[in-house]
Amino acid sequence: MYERYWRLNEKPFKNTPDPRFIYYSQKYNEALSRIFYVVREKESAAVLTGEYGSGKTLLSRVLLEELSKEQYQPALIFNPRLPTLELLKEIIYQLGGDTSSLVHKIDLLHALNEILYKNKSENRNTVILIDEAQAIPEEETFEELRLLLNFQLNDNFLLTLILLGQPELKDKINNIPQLKQRIAVSYYLKALTPDETKEYIKHRLTVAGAKDEIFQEDAFTEIYRHSEGIPRRINNICEMALLAGYSEELSKIDNNTIIEVVKDMEINIAGIDDKTGRTING
Repeated sequence: MYERYWRLNEKPFKNTPDPRFIYYSQKYNEALSRIFYVVREKESAAVLTGEYGSGKTLLSRVLLEELSKEQYQPALIFNPRLPTLELLKEIIYQLGGDTSSLVHKIDLLHALNEILYKNKSENRNTVILIDEAQAIPEEETFEELRLLLNFQLNDNFLLTLILLGQPELKDKINNIPQLKQRIAVSYYLKALTPDETKEYIKHRLTVAGAKDEIFQEDAFTEIYRHSEGIPRRINNICEMALLAGYSEELSKIDNNTIIEVVKDMEINIAGIDDKTGRTING
């Protein structure tokens, strides 16, 4: 709708995990480097946590894209709220296995074992990524994931497990000492700083084809104040600001536009419950 007005090729602030739009802040670079270390060194497991909307899912897509260029077979589980057997089936399916005739747990484990050793014989490493892992409902499922790490040789693991989730994921893992001991790397993805927020916005605009400056300096400060550096919140504010600017035929977006946009959204962005994505007192 507003793309032509702002001379953009596409919308820059869609809340979709498109790797083209990733802004490599210091925190993102650190998170990716640690996860890649675990994967490439064939370590057991890594945990990446962060607030709701901090960019964990986008990082998982970037990781998948990079792994596809190398000798890896990744499986991405984006809905882990499954019974244990169903989760095993989904992992095997994502790895290219056929589970249609498999009913019992032992048969599923045999099928997974065959996939892992086949990948090993073809010099391919298996990586299992579980997004929104804090949503796993039962401790039994975490225990099953831990047991998957028993698929190993004398000198390395046959699979690497990457768990991504909101901060409560770390608490759940800490309550399972056997799993905690298997975690090789744990990293918390912090929010962007004011300067990074500004660069994040400019980067996404550039990827979308922007040729001109659209946001004034005071707008960046106001965006950070309301978003607290959380990418999803930044995207929501900027999307509405571009739409408002288009509707009002503005030449640039200033801090007053941002203030009005936040009011019009009828929410205090800084008051979002990061666990549910819902507003507090809203």
